[in-house]
Amino acid sequence: MLRINDTAPNFTAQTTHGQIDFHKWIGDSWAVLFSHPKDFTPVCTTELGYMAKIEPEFTRRNVKLIGLSVDPVDSHSKWLGDIEETQGAKVNYPIIADSDLAVAKLYNMLPADEPPTADGRTAVNNQTVRSVFVVGPDKKIKLMLTYPMTTGRNFDEILRVLDSMQLTAKHRVATPANWKQGEDVIIAGSVSDDEAKTLFPGYKALKPYLRVTPQPK
Repeated sequence: MLRINDTAPNFTAQTTHGQIDFHKWIGDSWAVLFSHPKDFTPVCTTELGYMAKIEPEFTRRNVKLIGLSVDPVDSHSKWLGDIEETQGAKVNYPIIADSDLAVAKLYNMLPADEPPTADGRTAVNNQTVRSVFVVGPDKKIKLMLTYPMTTGRNFDEILRVLDSMQLTAKHRVATPANWKQGEDVIIAGSVSDDEAKTLFPGYKALKPYLRVTPQPK
């Protein structure tokens, strides 16, 4: 079972951009891997289109996008035409062809003993292949989410979480509930009060364990 801070399992796979080695493809960037149970499914069509529209926001944060669907590349290529037509955005990021279910199993989205082919499978068979994994430049898993088939994913929330994770990776802070870029943050518990006076002058201590300071630049 995968957990946060585990090394993201590496794999080689065919995509709409050709064959990739996942870790090499990530390089020094962050990555968002988001999976789909089948091509030509309605909710996923809207998700892939929305991600295409906001891809520049991820690029600005040094984050690469990669989709996955349990079908072969030629099916993906046909689906991309529908996505552009209905959602008004062209998908420029790669989509993994997981027709042998290898990546879905590697990431615990399907049981290891499932038949090793997408042939004859429906979106219902693959309904747990609706996950989001955020992977850092260190190739560690930073976030995992799995959604039901009937609920479209909130990718603005993924951007918000990325802002938090990138900020807290650089500074000794945490972010409170519903935090957004530019709002106050919480000083990490590992920072002593003496250190806090130097690192975050003028901070407010609402409780000894709850110390608030403006977001570091």
